[in-house]
Amino acid sequence: MNITEIQGYAYFFFTVFLTVGLYAYIYHLYKNKKDESGVDYEDYSNMALKDDIVDTPVKSVSEKEDK
Repeated sequence: MNITEIQGYAYFFFTVFLTVGLYAYIYHLYKNKKDESGVDYEDYSNMALKDDIVDTPVKSVSEKEDK
């Protein structure tokens, strides 16, 4: 076993490790959509697409302010 074979195996396992890590991170992001306060920030992703004046707002504003 020479150095080129070791480099080939290391490259293969490193690529598999990074691929599994990437998919685990993507799964983690979609599993935990809400943060600790319960806000789902995925709703805010349509703000750039639905920015016309007659579109409904992402988050409604109440008349009373919480004091």
